[in-house]
Amino acid sequence: MNYALIRYLFADFLLFLLLFGSIDSVQNLEISKVNQAPARRSLLSFPDNHDTALVAALDGTINLVYRDSGRIIWSFASGSPIYSSYQASTSHDDDKESAPVPEGSYYVDCGDDWKLYAHTDLGKVSMDMTMEEFIRIMPHVSEDGGVILGSKKTTAFVVDANTGRLIRVHHSSSTNEHSNFIFQKTTMKNEKSTMVNEKPDKQFSFTRTDYLLTSFAANSDKVLWNVTVADIDVALLCQEPPNKIIRPSLPLPNNLRSKSSVDFDFDFDFNMPLSCQSKAVVHRLRTSHKLGSYKIHGKQAEKKVPILLLPQNKPLLPNSNNNLDTQNPEIPSQQDVKKVNFLSEGRMAFVVIFILIIAIGGLMYRHHTIMAAMLKQKPSSSSRRKRHRKQGRIYANEDGNVDSERNPVLNFNHLIECDTEGRSIGKLFVSNKEIAKGSNGTVVLEGVYEGRKVAVKRLVRAHHDVAFKEIQNLIASDQHPNIVRWYGVEYDHDFVYLSLERCACSLYDLIQMKKGGLELDSINRDIIMHDVHLWKPNGYPSPILLKLMRDIVSGLVHLHELGIIHRDLKPHNVLIVKEKSICGKLSDMGISRRLVGDMLSLGLHATGSGSSGWQAPEQLLHGRQTRAIDLFSLGCVLFFCMTCGRHPFGDHLERDVNVVKNRVNLFLVRHIPEAFDLFSRLLNPNPELRPRAVDVLHHPLFWDSEVRMSFLRDTSDRVELEDRECDSVLLRELESKGSVALGGKWDEKMEPEFINNIGRYRRYKYNGVRDLLRVIRNKLNHYRELPKEIQELLGGVPEGFNDYFGSRFPKLLMEVYNVMYHYCKDEEWFYKYLEH
Repeated sequence: MNYALIRYLFADFLLFLLLFGSIDSVQNLEISKVNQAPARRSLLSFPDNHDTALVAALDGTINLVYRDSGRIIWSFASGSPIYSSYQASTSHDDDKESAPVPEGSYYVDCGDDWKLYAHTDLGKVSMDMTMEEFIRIMPHVSEDGGVILGSKKTTAFVVDANTGRLIRVHHSSSTNEHSNFIFQKTTMKNEKSTMVNEKPDKQFSFTRTDYLLTSFAANSDKVLWNVTVADIDVALLCQEPPNKIIRPSLPLPNNLRSKSSVDFDFDFDFNMPLSCQSKAVVHRLRTSHKLGSYKIHGKQAEKKVPILLLPQNKPLLPNSNNNLDTQNPEIPSQQDVKKVNFLSEGRMAFVVIFILIIAIGGLMYRHHTIMAAMLKQKPSSSSRRKRHRKQGRIYANEDGNVDSERNPVLNFNHLIECDTEGRSIGKLFVSNKEIAKGSNGTVVLEGVYEGRKVAVKRLVRAHHDVAFKEIQNLIASDQHPNIVRWYGVEYDHDFVYLSLERCACSLYDLIQMKKGGLELDSINRDIIMHDVHLWKPNGYPSPILLKLMRDIVSGLVHLHELGIIHRDLKPHNVLIVKEKSICGKLSDMGISRRLVGDMLSLGLHATGSGSSGWQAPEQLLHGRQTRAIDLFSLGCVLFFCMTCGRHPFGDHLERDVNVVKNRVNLFLVRHIPEAFDLFSRLLNPNPELRPRAVDVLHHPLFWDSEVRMSFLRDTSDRVELEDRECDSVLLRELESKGSVALGGKWDEKMEPEFINNIGRYRRYKYNGVRDLLRVIRNKLNHYRELPKEIQELLGGVPEGFNDYFGSRFPKLLMEVYNVMYHYCKDEEWFYKYLEH
């Protein structure tokens, strides 16, 4: 007989008797007080500071409802239903829902728990992945020729949190598929009449992501099955009204709390369902009949219909797909709610506790048996350490996510190897390995957040306002591919920990490393060194470097469209990520500020000064700060990229003085006219004369060979219409640039055989810009008709053409562009060159 097992079970039985007596006595006490005690909270709810909830109905309507009654406060339509599925019939007998799946076939559907399941002839199998993860590996082509396609579309709604009024809608696609509901009047269920506030102090920012999977039969357009699912998350963004201070969402020490801090005042009788500057997942109703408790009209509006409370919203939690299942509980029917009482809850808790005790006893016995066996083997201490490390190791895939197939059970305390020191803080594991340092005690560490490798930005708790600003602006902007993603925040008594997208290095590190002035660790070197060439032998930027520079501009365009001024743009705050190709992302928005409403500047008393050497003159002189300060910093950053780490205003110690005195030196880029032109505009001391970020994105510096040649050809067609005898202003201005654009007679810079070829068809003026443009246009259009030796001379189209004419007339494109931009930018043919 196994006396150890009997001993553990006997201990369990004693503990069971104690708990049974405690529960029974508590129940008797509650029964005796039931007639005089106030109503207790049902187990169907749990403590929450918010008396409202956001619920998405199956038809796509988003509702703000009272939690206790289910009565709708306001609602609006977000589009198509949030879930639908279709499976084609495989035979005439398969009309029933329970029809079996034919052998060898399958279909994918979303279950009641919002997880993906594969339905096969063997039954229903969980796929252990989210819809987004499944779409990421699409398209899929099977051996028999069948195809599965996946798509993803995101729509953002900005809504007045008080009234539900739609303020604006943004789409990820160019087609405005939801235009039918953008201007739809919001349905108000609140009995009070309210005035529309043009500048609401609180706004909901809803992000709806629609996923679609479609399976096509082999060699056919027939759809075998499809499924659509929509995820909806929300952030509550609070503005800063004049003479008021927003109470931070992060808990503050008592000595930092201000008596003057006040909450917003409302003319409504409901609270917000989440805290300011926090994210949450909107609860989704899986089937249409469950919306019945909300569809209350007329006299029935006062009827109290209990509903299951949503999970309590924690401030500043990330929007993670991994949390969808736990944040979407099903709402029970009214009949089920009536059946629940305190006694049944106590008995259920008693049964659960009893089962847990038995399970714990079994585990203790198993642990006792294993330990006894290990003691018999007496392994050495070194082998125990090796085995312990091996068991504690977590494997990650190429994207940095934990591989669930090789890690069946995820324990966040052991996501990093056991010999790596660190600690867990909520959902975050922070290692002691330092990546970078910032100002005011800020340190960047390695970490893991919900199974994902992250960079942990640790800020001193006293600087909570910096973290608050950064989180607030990241919530609004981090969906863009050129903005560093933010995943979540945790905090302890001393620090705030921001979990950010893990990147390989900064732009500063990359430039310094490529010129040989910095050594990175072997892992980062392997990530970014392979086949990365930033400059051509002639000093021009490589396509990879031009893409990185364009990424920076693209990220800045996105921020400025949202009204966010970065205010600290520098190479250290541009991070490099190796995805399919190298990608640049803007980061570190701790001192960024958002322009509210029609504001064009932050005023004369804006706090935060940026970084020395990268500030605009108006920052250094404490003037008005507009979006233009970012454009000045952008000019310095792009110059830094193209010149292998040099600065247009000199060495570190003299930069700020030179910026104020406008002592700029662009000599290193004079051989690249497009760069010289752009940097001269960006570094203009007058902020009103600097270009907008979107104009920089479309500047000829970022054009490829095809766009360059297309522009010169279209310009030739445009100026060919001008009549010399009528003294055309456009033509006169174009020809006045000849001395700079051509550098003399253009026939002297070309081979005799090429000049002989063009002379067979037309007579040209060798000192005219229009005539040279006509040569380029004719040879492009009739390339196949050219003799083979002329084709070899010019090279291929368009790269060869661009190199041939660009090397002989490097200033031609920029001089022609400036003239045509001035005179023709409003003409239809020119529009496409303002959108590249």
